[in-house]
Amino acid sequence: MAERPTLVDPPIEDLLHKVGDSKFTLVAVSAIRAREINDYYNGLGSGHGALIPPQVSSLSNKSLSLAMEELYEGKLQFHRPTPEELEAERLDEEAREQARLDAANDLDAFTDALRDV
Repeated sequence: MAERPTLVDPPIEDLLHKVGDSKFTLVAVSAIRAREINDYYNGLGSGHGALIPPQVSSLSNKSLSLAMEELYEGKLQFHRPTPEELEAERLDEEAREQARLDAANDLDAFTDALRDV
């Protein structure tokens, strides 16, 4: 039996295997990279050199297609944080917020002391 042609090249099934069979991860990673590609093209000529150009040669001019082709060819990598990394980040954010609150309380105490003088 002949294989059916698909509208999506590279095939979605192959892309899913690249991201651990998660449709959400495929959409998120591709969308983030597509936005970066759009930003690159929109910023050409403005002197911004921090943006990474497309990493594949393609006939497509659509940023999402370019992002998926980069993923398919192994040019696009991503890191899924572990639960330990997420917990460490949460604790770090809590510590920074507590430090900010402590500094605000210290300032309040200082201004109260100045009023009492």
